[in-house]
Amino acid sequence: MSAPELHVVVPGPLDQRTGGYIYDACIVDGLRRMGWCVVVHELDGTFPEADETAYVSLTQVLADLPDDTRVVVDGLAMGGLPQPLYPHRERLRILGLVHHPLADETGLDERQRRRLLASERDALSLCRGVVVTSAKTASRLTAYGVPAARVYAVPPGTEPARRADGPGPGDPSQIFCVGAVIPRKGQDVLVRALVRLRERPWNCICAGSLTRHPAYACAVQAQAIEAGFTERVRFVGECAPDTLDELYHSSSMFALPSYDEGYGMALSDALARGLPVVSTTGGAIPDTVPEGAGVLVPPGDDQALATVLEDLLTDASRCQNLAFAARRHALTLPSWDQAAAAFAVAVSVLGSQAA
Repeated sequence: MSAPELHVVVPGPLDQRTGGYIYDACIVDGLRRMGWCVVVHELDGTFPEADETAYVSLTQVLADLPDDTRVVVDGLAMGGLPQPLYPHRERLRILGLVHHPLADETGLDERQRRRLLASERDALSLCRGVVVTSAKTASRLTAYGVPAARVYAVPPGTEPARRADGPGPGDPSQIFCVGAVIPRKGQDVLVRALVRLRERPWNCICAGSLTRHPAYACAVQAQAIEAGFTERVRFVGECAPDTLDELYHSSSMFALPSYDEGYGMALSDALARGLPVVSTTGGAIPDTVPEGAGVLVPPGDDQALATVLEDLLTDASRCQNLAFAARRHALTLPSWDQAAAAFAVAVSVLGSQAA
């Protein structure tokens, strides 16, 4: 019996260090460990505001696939570029993979939002089914006209991790934030909250790409400098996995003030290390961070964020309780092998549906 075959289409190199790409790469690796033949196609061009190079690249990839091929197209690749899918909607078994609806991105003007909403709705209508990373995103797709029967939620896996030890003796508390420095992640809100806590002893490290939204990244770094936080708030850019692990390990708490998350893999990574989590009620975050393992505030509310951070900076007992609850919850999270197995089921079921 031949191995199940799947083609996966992603925008650009698969080895990029964002949650969406890490999810894609881990699922691909997991399927291969299960014996699947998985072929990855890395598109050229820019996304989601697709240029001509992106159009040609996606068009060529789909045209070269044999009839009846099962192919998963990452939503970042097809959400702004539905046109190349049209000629292949019946001859290929096209499935979408949506991490976060493009129109929900923070910082879009109304014209951009409407255009991306229409474009992604168009693209999803051409798919036999859609895999998403959370039940929250699955429910969100009703606004895109995708029937519930054509949507499977496959949450990410979580790697086992050592418990964080925190800073060394005598060092101030370390607040850790992981996420590309883009408007949706809300690092500007975090800096404003820290301004309110300047008299408290703490350091803050923000890890994540500084190049995905350069104007915002420059503005947030300037904001921290203007606040006098040149030494106290560090933006270290994308980090290799080992470096990231060390930063988690040396931290006291984790803060991610996102306006919206389709899941929030960095949050579950923090929970796995027993870090108290401070985040928001945006998107799927309340499903990712259970009550008792973290404290959630309204998105964009720097005063509420500062209040929670101050409480954790001054109440060691509460931090410890949150840390214990985080580690307990992490034990219930799926592994990447389990996530890949669920993805295989989703792809098999959705791919068998009629166009």
